[in-house]
Formats: sequence, structure tokens, C-alpha cells
Amino acid sequence: MDAVVALDAGTTGVRAIAFSANGKPLGSAYQEFPQYFPQPGWVEHDATEIWDALLSVMSALKQQLPDTTFTALGITVQRETVVVWDRTTHLPLHRAIVWQDRRTADRCEQLEGELQKVRQISGLVLDPYFSGSKLEWIFSHTDITPSANVAVGTIDSWIVWNLTKENSDGAVHVTDTTNASRTMLCDIRTGEWSDELCAMFSIPKHVLPRIVPSSGRVGTTSSTCPLGAGIPISGIAGDQQASLFGQACFTPGMAKNTYGTGSFALLTTGNVCPQPVDGLLTTVAWSLTKEGGIETTYAYEGAIFVTGAAVQWLRDGLEIIETSAQINELAATVESSDGVVIVPAFTGLGSPWWDPYARGTILGITRGTTRAHLARATLESIALQTADAIGAMSAASHLPLTSLRADGGGASDLILQLQADLLGVQVRKSSVAETTALGAAYLAGLAEGVWTSQKQIEDNWQFEKEFTPSTDEVRRALLDQLTTQWRRAIDRSMQWAQND
Repeated sequence: MDAVVALDAGTTGVRAIAFSANGKPLGSAYQEFPQYFPQPGWVEHDATEIWDALLSVMSALKQQLPDTTFTALGITVQRETVVVWDRTTHLPLHRAIVWQDRRTADRCEQLEGELQKVRQISGLVLDPYFSGSKLEWIFSHTDITPSANVAVGTIDSWIVWNLTKENSDGAVHVTDTTNASRTMLCDIRTGEWSDELCAMFSIPKHVLPRIVPSSGRVGTTSSTCPLGAGIPISGIAGDQQASLFGQACFTPGMAKNTYGTGSFALLTTGNVCPQPVDGLLTTVAWSLTKEGGIETTYAYEGAIFVTGAAVQWLRDGLEIIETSAQINELAATVESSDGVVIVPAFTGLGSPWWDPYARGTILGITRGTTRAHLARATLESIALQTADAIGAMSAASHLPLTSLRADGGGASDLILQLQADLLGVQVRKSSVAETTALGAAYLAGLAEGVWTSQKQIEDNWQFEKEFTPSTDEVRRALLDQLTTQWRRAIDRSMQWAQND
């Protein structure tokens, strides 16, 4: 039996999944790795521990499928996290600085005058979320110098390096266009490192990886890979772009949302890079090797900081539920939130507002408010934030939203029905839960002929459940009222911590 393997290196754990030619998972293994918080606002990983965890899950997958031939390998990773390592010893020189890390916030504020340049070249906003200021911090705050023996990259670069370092022709140092587009060092129109942005952050280009397409062979696994030697490494993508590809959102106007701790909504815009829009990120969705060259597809991205984390807050902070799963049952005991609105801006607001000074608010409480109303208002906030982000992306792209495809652990029936009602389009929940890994597998298999076209991948896609917008006039009126209340609550939450 043949299979394509996806390595999914997330923020808290890694996974190896094998997929058949019809896109169905055949086996998987998962392992967490430690998180380090050396100071408030700092988040780090040990890159060696990430690699050791990957070795473990690859070994476990091989044991599950001993007679399987792995025809291709795809990689998808947490984005923006940066690693610095020695080219000779292959060892990290510093802990990886994670995308969540905020240590360079002051530096980003100092560069505020360069915002328009950053937006135009990279499609991003000046924020410590992205990689450029993290690398600058390492070279300016440690004794590590960007010499010829130093290599840097995001987690995908680190994984490819380790998969190939024992080959006779040496380690491969690459990143793909989707991960490069999240560094704030890349010109997303040319797909090359930007001289201007690298100079802004004092990053010499010789330490950076070569940028390659998301789909296309970059090397093969060495004999030390638990899956076997000689497996083509042919797909690389950041996690959210991989999910968009795994959801087969190939047509401009198609969108997906991943309902997790936060949520990331992406809308495919096509092969022309769209202009930057306030509150949204412009990003490379994927790039494919085709006859005549490389074809790049772009997307708008809405980053929503707190969705599932608000449910965790009800569980751990307010202790009104014992498990996160209980929230749906509790919320269903009331027909509405009875005028209660929760804006979960615990760490500011993301797209489309992008206000780091916003803070969480609860409005509309009366003596009759119960924990069930709070539960329902929390779930409503997830759907409302998503509707705001997707509405902004659709308006910016001038592409009418055709559908929304959903995945993630927080994609409950209650939320998805409300999402369909708010957006006025069908919402379909993928039958494959791990769409991020599936997207990486598709990108790899497409390069190796396992799948011959995007149309074949599209035909593979199936949904588990479908949610159709309500046409009931009373329901529509209540939704309009809810949206109006939500906008008023957003206004009250913004700039709250401005003087802190």
C-alpha cells in the first residue's frame, strides 16, 4: 500500500499522519513538546526537542504501517517561529523564539514610520508576531553573530535540514513561499528576500534559506529518517495556508476558518497579489511548480486572537463549566444571550480591527443573567468575530463569498449554524479533521504525481455536515439586533488599555 506522509509541527506538539490516495488518514501519531516562558511575554521552544518529538512520531507511524510505501512527504508548521543553528554541528544556537513572543513590541513601535513600506512589500503589519524583529533581537541581544556558519529559518527550514543532513550532498536549507511570506523579510510579489526589509532588521541574506515553491521536490530523506531513506520531500506550507489547500479552496472567493484557541480565516484571492488593507494580512496562499514556471496564489488572512481561548476562560477563570465541551450543552439551554455581549479581547483585537489596546468586555448584564447566557454570548462572539473578518476580506477583494469551509476543534454545530446565519452562505465542516496535515500531503503528492491535478484533490473533498442560512424573518431580525449590539460593544472595548 502507498501513502503520503504529512509532518505537522504545531505550537505545542507534532503529528505524523499517512494519507491514502483518496485523502483518507491511514494512521497517525502525536507527541507534545515543552514550552518555555523565561520572562512575561516571552515564549520559546527548544528546536532539538521539536526534532526529537518528530523522530518519535515518525517511528510510531512506521510501526503502525510497517508494509506501507511512503511515496512523498509534506511538512506544515507553526508560522513565524524562528530557529538559529550551526551549519557544522547542526545544533541550535538559541532557543527558538515563538510566534506568540512579544519581546520585540517596543522595536516594532520604533519602526512605525516604516509601516507603509512594510505593508507594501510584505503584506504584513509591524508586529512582534512576525519573524524579522525576532531574528534582529537574537543578533543584537546575544553573542551570536550572523557569520557564514550560521543558518536561520522557520520551523520548516529546521525540519528539512534535519531530514536531509546525513545525505551525501549535504543538508538542504530552504523555506517555502508561504512561510517566507510571514517573516516580514520577503517581497511577496517576487517571492524573494527583500533587500529593503532585510536591511531594516539588519539580517544578512546569506543566513536565510532559499525560497522554494510550496509544491515541488526539495530533497529526499536520509537513512536516519525513521520512515526510510529516499522519500521525496515535496510539500511545505505554513499551517493556515496548508489548511486552505487541504480544504480545496482553490477558487477566488472561497474561504476557510479554523476554529481553535484563536481562529484564522483565509480567503483565496487568485494569482494577483491584492493591495494591503488595514486590519487584514496579505499572504501567499501557496505556490505550485507548473509548466512554464511557478504559479503563486494569494489570500487575505484574518487573524482572530481569542475564540476557543474564551471557552477556556469560562472553564478555568470563571469556573462555570468543568470541561470545554460542556459549553455547547449549557448554551443550548437558553434561546438567546438575552442581550449579553462578550468581546473576548483579552490580548487586544485582531482582524479587522487590529487594536492591541482593546480589552475584554461584558455588556448587557442584568439581574436575570445566568451562566448559560454567558456561555451563549461567548459562542456568539466566536461567530461574530469570524463574520467581521470574513466580511472585511470579501469586501477588500471585491469577491462575493461563495461558501465557508470549517475545521478545528471549536467548530461546534451551534457555532457553525450561527456562522451560516451571520454570513448568509453555506458553511461546511470538513470530514477530515486534520485539514492542515492533509494540505501538506496534497502539496507533496501533487509534486510527485500521486494526485495529477487540483481538480482531483477538489473531487476528494467531502464534508461531514452542512449548515444552511436561516430564512426565518424573526431569526434574521434577531441576528441584525445581535450584530448591532456587537458593534457597539466592540467600540467600547477598543483603546481601553491605551494609557497603561
